[in-house]
Amino acid sequence: MNLTRDALKLDLQLVEARIKRFIRDYVQKCGANGVVLGVSGGVDSSTTAAIASLALGGHAVLGIALPEEETYSATDAQHVKLVARKFGFELETVDISPILKAYFHSLPIYDQTDKLGKGNLKARTRMVCLYYYANRLNKLVCGSSDKSETMMGYFTKWGDAAADISPLMDLYKTQVRQLALHIGIPREIATKPSTPALWPGHLAEEELGIKYETLDLILFGLEHFMTNEDIAEQLNLPVKLVDGVKKRWLATEHKRRTPLTAKLGYRTVGSDLRLPYTPH
Repeated sequence: MNLTRDALKLDLQLVEARIKRFIRDYVQKCGANGVVLGVSGGVDSSTTAAIASLALGGHAVLGIALPEEETYSATDAQHVKLVARKFGFELETVDISPILKAYFHSLPIYDQTDKLGKGNLKARTRMVCLYYYANRLNKLVCGSSDKSETMMGYFTKWGDAAADISPLMDLYKTQVRQLALHIGIPREIATKPSTPALWPGHLAEEELGIKYETLDLILFGLEHFMTNEDIAEQLNLPVKLVDGVKKRWLATEHKRRTPLTAKLGYRTVGSDLRLPYTPH
């Protein structure tokens, strides 16, 4: 297998059609009124909101912007409104700053200097809000995780990855950017640096320590059972870098699975008791 950029090229019309069909079918089978999702102005959430609107119609898609004062970005807020106008989905803004402050003042062990713990609390608070809207409006929570970040465990457990469906989760970040441009997401949004916005100046590539263009090809090689040495040779990278990516992928498997339990019964939920996702 040749690890070139062509390896990650998509049949974009086919991918668009399959994702739209997936969203439509699942929403219909669940008897839901549509989907609700968090919109940040980044490429993943913008693309998810847009393609959900193309699949269901904008009236059935509610995008919720969840800003908070520490990481608020006027540019991101403008991008959210731009995508909502272009693809016709409903938009609501919920400032989660008061909710976060209530958490901070209520938790006896809260530590302002614990950047990661504070950031994860923000991600989980956002998801609490989305699920409340979903419950009230009989909608499904639609996640916007991509394959790169999911494989690397680069998400908050029970936070940004918590969702009923995640239509883009089998697309690497660079493939999401391809799809974004294909369906008409403005280039300034499709190509902007990704950020989880858990603290000021938070950039995904800086925290991961690798560019998505390189990461995606490494992960693609690992997905296709290539050895670390072959991947490193083809991409002209140190084997140590590929080793590190693979170790992180394997070490974060617990974040991608349902909670483990001791095997005690005849069939155990999550391991050998598998049922259809919908009753139909």
